[in-house]
Amino acid sequence: MPGTRDRRAVIIGGSMSGLLSGLLLRRSGWNVDIYERVDTELSGRGAGIVAQPELIQRLQGIGLPTETLGVHIASRKILDRQGRLAEQIDCPQVATAWERVYRLLRDAFPAEHYHRGRGLSHFTQALETVTAHFSNGETITADLLVGADGIRSTVRQQCLPDIGPRYVGYSAWRALIHESDFPPEVHRELFEHMAFGLPPGEQFLGYPVAGPDNDTRPGYRRYNVIWYRPADEATKLRWLLTDDRGVTHAISIPPPLIRREAIAEIHDAAERLLAPQFRQVVGLIKEPILQPIYDLESPRMAFGRVAIVGDAAFVARPHVGAGVSKASDDAAALTEALQKDDDVPRALQAFEAARLDENHRIINYARHLGAYLQATRTEEEQARAGRHSTNKAVIKETATLDFLYA
Repeated sequence: MPGTRDRRAVIIGGSMSGLLSGLLLRRSGWNVDIYERVDTELSGRGAGIVAQPELIQRLQGIGLPTETLGVHIASRKILDRQGRLAEQIDCPQVATAWERVYRLLRDAFPAEHYHRGRGLSHFTQALETVTAHFSNGETITADLLVGADGIRSTVRQQCLPDIGPRYVGYSAWRALIHESDFPPEVHRELFEHMAFGLPPGEQFLGYPVAGPDNDTRPGYRRYNVIWYRPADEATKLRWLLTDDRGVTHAISIPPPLIRREAIAEIHDAAERLLAPQFRQVVGLIKEPILQPIYDLESPRMAFGRVAIVGDAAFVARPHVGAGVSKASDDAAALTEALQKDDDVPRALQAFEAARLDENHRIINYARHLGAYLQATRTEEEQARAGRHSTNKAVIKETATLDFLYA
């Protein structure tokens, strides 16, 4: 069992996985400081998320209130091209916004131990310590370093220089629309549901989330919209990521820089491909967010006194709805391993053993669900596309974790 001496952890990355790891480690007796490279408060960039039961239980275990976490959804429906009901099932879930979960975690972590504008340059390890070297020349020595710095992780790049995000062949257009902007007839048909439209080789979905400042009152909420569309990496994606100045952005493009032609294109596509109700929803979108979809799969998560967690280690396509729950489970397994064993490198090996297989399962399942959206497919992916693109499969499998416990 762990000894009684004070132990210090440095966490690189101050978003969901960093905060979850920091809060759980603090509860188990560690001294924890979080370092976030962005010098302003983080923003979810319009992201709605499904709060899986496992995440809600974890937040409750930390002592955070979840009664007003988000909006309760009772059912799901699919509308065909003509706007007729094609499929409907009961599926109770809680939908929330990225900002809401982040704010809960951020407010629970001591402000004096959360440091903004501190980017990691690299780290070095000795037998009993690990030292973080920051871009401003500062160094911090600790017993443990946790890389929770997301898809562009500096920690992962040092540990696994050959592992990085892989574009999967399609992108998502996202937006949050205020409930008060909805036409009454569209509101009646869509707003209280998770609603899907399935043009050939594409997926459109929307569901209600809390409004600004976590407002869940009817009339003050928002509707989270996601539209997955194929985009070949060398041609279409490059065009989408190129702004009016001719600058092509890597990974993603800031919403204000998306060209008007690209936005006009999705409005035109909506008229051709979507149900009338969804066409009206798309018409309300003025400044969408473009999210190219990536896979990231690490073969290891432990490196001496260094661990990588959350999206620094594994990024799953969004169809499973597992991103924050996965980060939560990583943080819990890390903390449990360190509680059981005072030897940090040995504890991190146990953490890795506990999390690798499940993370690989999430990644593989998300690939199965998204295979039919890809611009190009292998024979195996074509077979997956046939199994997971039907109405019954999409409405049942999207944003649930049932497959983990089947």
